[in-house]
Amino acid sequence: MPVFDYMQLRDYENVFFCNDNQSQLRGIIAIHDTTMGPALGGCRAILYEDEEQALVDVLRLSRGMTYKAALAKIPHGGGKSIMMMPKNLENREALLISFAKHIDRLNGNYITAEDSGTSQADMDLMSKYTKFITGKSGQGGSGDPSPMTALGVLRGIQAVAKFLWNRNDLEGLTIAVQGVGHVGYPLAKHLHENGAKLIVCDVVKEYTQRAADELNAKVVDPDYIYDQECDIFSPNALGGVVNNYTVGRLRCKVVAGASNNQLDETKHGEELAQREILYAPDYAINAGGLINVSQEWAGYNAEIAIEKTKNIYDTMMEIFEKSKSSGQRPEQVADAIVEERIAAKKAEK
Repeated sequence: MPVFDYMQLRDYENVFFCNDNQSQLRGIIAIHDTTMGPALGGCRAILYEDEEQALVDVLRLSRGMTYKAALAKIPHGGGKSIMMMPKNLENREALLISFAKHIDRLNGNYITAEDSGTSQADMDLMSKYTKFITGKSGQGGSGDPSPMTALGVLRGIQAVAKFLWNRNDLEGLTIAVQGVGHVGYPLAKHLHENGAKLIVCDVVKEYTQRAADELNAKVVDPDYIYDQECDIFSPNALGGVVNNYTVGRLRCKVVAGASNNQLDETKHGEELAQREILYAPDYAINAGGLINVSQEWAGYNAEIAIEKTKNIYDTMMEIFEKSKSSGQRPEQVADAIVEERIAAKKAEK
C-alpha cells in the first residue's frame, strides 16, 4: 500500500525518513498521534530485510504506542523510531549520534527510549546530542524499562487469573514463556516466585539455561513453544507470533505477554475468540516500560512509576469485564476505550 494511503487509513500525523551516508544511517521516525501529548516510544535498531518491512514495523509500533499511552492514562501520544542496521556497521557510536541529531530536529514532538537492539548505554550516548531521550542512567534517569514492563505483564496475568478462575494467586498454573531475555526473564522470575510452572524457549541458549537452572523451567525448542499444553501462552519476543501458522497450534486458555503487535492480523484475534482463548491486548498489558519512561520525562519518581504500573491490573480487569458484558473481543473493547479518550481530548481543544 502507498505510504500516504496507509497513513490516511490509520490517521498518522508524520513519517520522517533520516539518511546520513557518513554514519550509514537509514532511519525512520513515525508519529501516529499527539492529541494526548508529545509522542513517546522506543528506538529499534535491528536488521530488516528491506525498507518496506522497516516502514511497516515502525508504523504499526507507533500506532500501538498511541493506544498504549491512552490506556495507561499518561500525557503522551504514540511514536516510534527504527534504524535499519547495516550488515557491516563501521561505527555504531557515529550512527547513534547521527540519529540523535535527527530526533533533536523535531524539537520534542517525538521523545525516544530504549527498544529492541538499543540499550541504556545507547540512550546515555544519544542524550549528549538531544534532550529528547528517556531511559537514561544516573540521577533523574529511569534506566532500563524492561523490569517495569515485566512487572506490568505480571499484574496483567494476575488479572487474567482473577477474571477467568477467580484466583488471587498463580500457584500451579503452567505458563509457556516465549523469550526469556530482557523482559521475558524478569517476567519468568516473577511468575516462578508466584508459584507458576514454566515452559520456556529462546534462540539464545544461555537464556534458557539460566531459566532452567534458576527457575526450574522446562526448555523446549522455539519452534515447538506453540504446541505446549499450558494455561497461559506468554509471547515476549518480537511481534506477529499469533499468525496463520501458529494460531491453530496453541493449546492454551490465554495469550498474555509483553510483545508488541502479537496478532499478525485482525482475523487472528477473531480466531482466538472462536477457540475460546482469552487475549490480553498487548498494548494494555505491556505498558509498564512506557509508564516508567514517561515518569522520567515528568520528573522521575520510582514509587509513582511502580504504582502506576501496578494499576495495569485494574486496566485489564476493566477490559475483560466490558468484553464479557458486551460480547466484544478484548482488543475491540480496548480500542474503543482509547478512541473515546482521544475523541474527548480533541473536543477539549
